[in-house]
Amino acid sequence: MLWACILLPQLALDSVLRRLPDPQRPLALVTGPAHLRSLYAVNASAAEAGLSPGMRLSAAHALLADVATVEHDALAEARWHRFLAAWAYRHSSLVSAQWPGCVVLEARASFQLLGPWPRFEARLREELTALGFAHRIALAPTPRAARVLAGLRDGMAVTSAPAMREILAKVPVRRAALPDGAGERLHRMGVRDLRALRALPRDSLRRRFGLELLSHVDRLYGEADDPLDCYAPPDHFDSRVELGYEVEHHPPLLFPLRRLIGDLCTYLSIRDGGVQRFVLRLEHEGRVQEGAHTDVEVGLLAAEREPARLFELTRNRLERVSIPKPVVAMRLLARELPPFVPASRDLFDARAQQTLPWPQLRERLRARLGDEAVYRVAPAGDPRPERAWRRDDGRPAIEPVLPPRPAWLLPHPVPLRGHGLRIVSGPERLESGWWDGEDARRDYYVLETAQGQRAWVFAPVGEREGWMLHGWFA
Repeated sequence: MLWACILLPQLALDSVLRRLPDPQRPLALVTGPAHLRSLYAVNASAAEAGLSPGMRLSAAHALLADVATVEHDALAEARWHRFLAAWAYRHSSLVSAQWPGCVVLEARASFQLLGPWPRFEARLREELTALGFAHRIALAPTPRAARVLAGLRDGMAVTSAPAMREILAKVPVRRAALPDGAGERLHRMGVRDLRALRALPRDSLRRRFGLELLSHVDRLYGEADDPLDCYAPPDHFDSRVELGYEVEHHPPLLFPLRRLIGDLCTYLSIRDGGVQRFVLRLEHEGRVQEGAHTDVEVGLLAAEREPARLFELTRNRLERVSIPKPVVAMRLLARELPPFVPASRDLFDARAQQTLPWPQLRERLRARLGDEAVYRVAPAGDPRPERAWRRDDGRPAIEPVLPPRPAWLLPHPVPLRGHGLRIVSGPERLESGWWDGEDARRDYYVLETAQGQRAWVFAPVGEREGWMLHGWFA
């Protein structure tokens, strides 16, 4: 096996920056009690101004008065860690997020599908950059070795066990991810690298540091099995974005909406599925349980997972909803995730950039005009022509077998007068409607006029005069 480790050096910070329209503005995550606030992480522009993690918040304001601050949310950081594990699951069936700040995945099995490691690595970096997460990537025969190498140098790739052992021997103990701070303690004792550590008696190391250290080193070198807590994707999608400010109009909501839709489509590609119904929840000040939210329901006629299409449909529905109170957060919930079947396309599509497939046009019209404004027409079980069709709502119905009907049916029958009328076919007797007060007893004929037109007419039962025109055949 070959394991790739994706190290996320600023996961908590990136999870905040990716939802901001201007991520270059100085920003710091703060933590600690109210009387002793300190900086947890800072972005590049804040670091250039002299701010650094661990600094007191008062000192940070003294250096940079206009720095934006956001409370560090450990639960949100863990949630984004799981999201990136879900993203990695689309590239490998063996993914683990058991170590904080990194994701490891088995890569060798994916080479046949995604190409050799340089191409695979480039794809991982491209997608992580699009998602908005800084990263370091390394490849090694064991997951722990990949984790250590990613911390040493970005882009390292070791594919053989002898080469891995040679590189690991020179790794400083303080950077070998040893458990319980053992690396710092060993460094103070004069043990500088893993070669010196492995030269020490194992019994002495076990008595002083415990079995966990020896187990870690054995698994690091691949001398013992390393069972990982493998990731399994959930069966629903639930993501929330806090805006950090109050929004009273639709345009400022579009940027976080695009991020939420992109995350949803990433999740759908992981499951190789689509979404047919989801809810965009606009949260206002107050408790959600007390109704301080506005739900925008998005329903599609078929499963979809194209980001641009889902964003366009959701934006159209969002713009039709009035915002009663300022919005402070957005949440996207999707529980109906049916299988997704990609639409078939011709090999030589003519001017595809100027055409819009019917499913896309249908969903766009429903989003703009409303669900009831766009529908299909299907035959009904009533033989009366004016009641012989219905709105197709997807429910099965009995479709009667009838003789040919005209393509142009008049809204109301009108008298047909003229000379040279010739009966082509008929009569077709219709007797129906006695149960709803609109009893109809008619004999229908197909007539040909002197000009060669074919008309669909009826007369009272048993008569051949007083024709009433009901439609024209093409």
